[in-house]
Amino acid sequence: MAKGNAFSLVAFAFFVLLAANLTRVKSIGVCYGMIGDNLPSPSDVVRLYQSNGIRAMRIYFPDQATFDALKGTGIDLAMDVPNNVLPSLANDASAAANWVQNNILAHDGVSFKYIVVGNELFGDAANNILPAMSKIWDALCSAGRCNQIQVSTAVSFAVVKNSYPPSKGEFSESFMFPIVNFLKNTRNPLMVSIYPYFSYVQDQAEIPLDYALFTSTAPKFSDGPYQYQNLFDAMVDSVYSALEKAGANAVSLIAVESGWPGSGGNPVGASLAVGATLSNAQTYNQNLINHVRNGTPKRPGNLETYIFAMFNENKKEGDEVERHFGLFNPDLSPIYPLNFN
Repeated sequence: MAKGNAFSLVAFAFFVLLAANLTRVKSIGVCYGMIGDNLPSPSDVVRLYQSNGIRAMRIYFPDQATFDALKGTGIDLAMDVPNNVLPSLANDASAAANWVQNNILAHDGVSFKYIVVGNELFGDAANNILPAMSKIWDALCSAGRCNQIQVSTAVSFAVVKNSYPPSKGEFSESFMFPIVNFLKNTRNPLMVSIYPYFSYVQDQAEIPLDYALFTSTAPKFSDGPYQYQNLFDAMVDSVYSALEKAGANAVSLIAVESGWPGSGGNPVGASLAVGATLSNAQTYNQNLINHVRNGTPKRPGNLETYIFAMFNENKKEGDEVERHFGLFNPDLSPIYPLNFN
């Protein structure tokens, strides 16, 4: 009996560790944007991730100081290949191999998880995504790392049309079809920016604030067997529908950016009163953290998600609202409290 109890305790401990590891694999991450002149050092930022239990980071370009700070921490890293680099990699396999060597293989101790080849590209520039992505993938496989590091691209939600109801979703851009076919064949995920805030701002007559903030107390509509109580789920499931129509239903999704601004002037012609407040930002982001572990009506289960962003970026271009998505102040204090666990 004592031996049986001892075995049970060992087995229990094993499954606890296994569950903890699975949770880590699908953890909430936070995007670390650096377009500001008042931001803390990368070493301080990494300690801030650790102290808040944030186990995944996205950066938008290779950065040596961030690599140095991340070494040995176990924080999963999603790193972009910047848009302006894609043309050179798309046309030259050796350039892609050199990029992988200099920016990934040379940094032992950094837990690279994803290489994000391009961010929200459209038009002619989008034609570089697939050839650059395939050459990066080949370079990783040649180095024996494609079983450890995945390759994708981050696309805007605007690549989906007919998103209501979600079952009608389909890709609006022709460049998406060969990309998702590549992802299917290589078993890599598709990364999509999911921002209920911007959808709400652009269509307040049809989208109630509680539906955008995850605070609705009842479903807003049904779509076949699925009921939708929040806009985030509806947006994600419309992407799943687009993948199904493209013959790529086996491709998994990552919500590579999502967030809510705490301030920010007059986005896309709407009044500030529409919802860019600290209270709404806290509500959205905390509810997002709590919600994504359950997945969506179409695809239950953990949905890996990255919140945008760690800090307000005071030098970021675009509408004023773009500079007010931060979770923390430059002095490392929280702009509003969040529980990442």
